[in-house]
Amino acid sequence: MVHTKAPGKINVFLKVGRLEPDGYHDVAIAYQAVSLYEEVRAVEADDFSVSVTGTVELSRVPTDASNIAIKAAQLLAHHTGYRGGVRLAIEKHVPVTGGMGGGSADAAATLIACDALWGTALPRDEMLGLAAQLGADVPFALTGGTAIGTGRGDQLSPALAKGTFQWVLALADFGLSTPGVYSELDRHRDRHAQDIFPADVAPSVDADVLQALRAGDPHMLAETLYNDLQAPALHLEPSLAATLELGEENGALAGIVSGSGPTVAFLAADPDSALELQLALESARLTVVRATGPVHGARIVSD
Repeated sequence: MVHTKAPGKINVFLKVGRLEPDGYHDVAIAYQAVSLYEEVRAVEADDFSVSVTGTVELSRVPTDASNIAIKAAQLLAHHTGYRGGVRLAIEKHVPVTGGMGGGSADAAATLIACDALWGTALPRDEMLGLAAQLGADVPFALTGGTAIGTGRGDQLSPALAKGTFQWVLALADFGLSTPGVYSELDRHRDRHAQDIFPADVAPSVDADVLQALRAGDPHMLAETLYNDLQAPALHLEPSLAATLELGEENGALAGIVSGSGPTVAFLAADPDSALELQLALESARLTVVRATGPVHGARIVSD
C-alpha cells in the first residue's frame, strides 16, 4: 500500500480573461496551498475502484469511473503501459465543490501514489503534463507552495512567499458549479458592457500581490486579494455577502470567495486573531475550519 496526501488551495488573486471561441477563458491566478489535505491510500488490484470517506459533505462525490482519481490512475496506467489496476481509498478534508481544488488534490495524490505503487518512476515534467490533462488546478496540487498560474491556470511559475499566512474558511452546505459561475461572469460582463472595461486577452497577476507574498505581510496581502468570480458567485448565491460581512466585522483583515466558491476565505493577522474569528463565525452557526499556508504539494506519507 502507498499512502499519499495533497493540499487544497486558496486563490488569493484570480483575474479572468475574455471568453475565447473554444468556450474557455485564460486566467491569471496566485495560488496558495493550505493545510487542508486530501489523503489517498492505493493498493494493487486487477481493476480500478475508489471508495471515499472524510470530514466534509460527500454526497456529491462520485465513486464510479467519473471520479477524477480513477481518471488519474487510468491516465498514468495508459501513459506508462502498466497493465494492472488499483484500489483507491480517499479521505477527504477539502470542501467538495467549494472552490478549493479538492478534486484536483485527489488527482495529484493519486498520480504520486500509483507511480510509487507501480514503480513507473515517471519524470517530474511528464507527471506535470499528465496533471494538466486532468484539470487546470492539478499541476498546482502536485507542486504546492505558492505559485502563479496562467493560460488555463496550469502554466505554473513558483512565487516566493515568506512566513505563514493564517486563513479562516467558512464552508457552505451547498456547492457552486464552476462552469455555472464562469457563465454568470460572461452574462455579467454582457449586461454591463457599457460600464466596465473589456476583459483582458492575456490577464496577469498584479505586482503588489507578489510583493505582499514575498514580504510575508498579511496586511499587505489583504489589500490585494481579488477574484473576478466573486461577483457572479454572489449573484448566484446572495447569502455569501452576509458571510463576507460577518467575517470582516469580526476581525478579518479581508475576505474573499475562494475560486468559484462557495467557500469564503478570511485572512487573519495572526493565530490569535484567527482563533477569535473562528469562534465568532461558529457562534453564528457557520461551519468553519482554520488553515495555514503555504504548504508542500502532493507527497508520500510514511505510515
